[in-house]
Amino acid sequence: ARWAMWREGGARGAALLFGLALALEALARLLWRRRGRRAPVSEVLFFPSPVTCTEALLADPLAAAAASSSPCPCLLPHGESALSRLLRRLLSARRSLELCLFAFSCPQLGRAVTLLHRRGVRVRVVTDSDYMALTGSQIGHLRRAGIQVRHDERGYMHHKFAIVDQKLLITGSLNWTTQAIQNNRENVLIVEDAAYVTPFLAEFERIWKEYNPTHYTFPRSSNKKRTEHLFRAWRGL
Repeated sequence: ARWAMWREGGARGAALLFGLALALEALARLLWRRRGRRAPVSEVLFFPSPVTCTEALLADPLAAAAASSSPCPCLLPHGESALSRLLRRLLSARRSLELCLFAFSCPQLGRAVTLLHRRGVRVRVVTDSDYMALTGSQIGHLRRAGIQVRHDERGYMHHKFAIVDQKLLITGSLNWTTQAIQNNRENVLIVEDAAYVTPFLAEFERIWKEYNPTHYTFPRSSNKKRTEHLFRAWRGL
């Protein structure tokens, strides 16, 4: 009888130890996964941004590798700035980029978007119809590069946001103009959170559908107030 009790107790102890070992293994795996998982992106940028060289970010990868052994001949200061940080987030796109911008005339940001398109990233742009025709606008360059662009027909398309890979939201007060970047008090919020990305993505898709060129009717009547507002936008105000 004692032998049977001892054997039964030993079996229970072994089962308990085996269960404990499995639990510890599962806990170790969970902790390892959490350790390897990066924290979601959350960043705030303030402008105006110091003028710095961004060639290293915007150069073609092959050209950049060939020039890596020699210093950049650019006379601009080298280092981080609000603009370079914005460019890094933008250039992190691997699959898709949705842009919804009232004003887009910054050459560096235009080059970044074109570079992503050449890399095979699906780029879609929504912009304001009148502003895109002003001197210095990057919209014409994007269209010539083969990037899809749609615009409003009436009112103002006054949004200022970008969505990277459908998971990273870039939004704020900043118009993507050199004037705004270098001279204005502006803010940009960069956040990787589905609670914020999802409604912005839904808004983009709604506008993209609404601004289908098959829905356009021309011509539109001129509007003095709209013209004055566009002039202020051109100044980056």
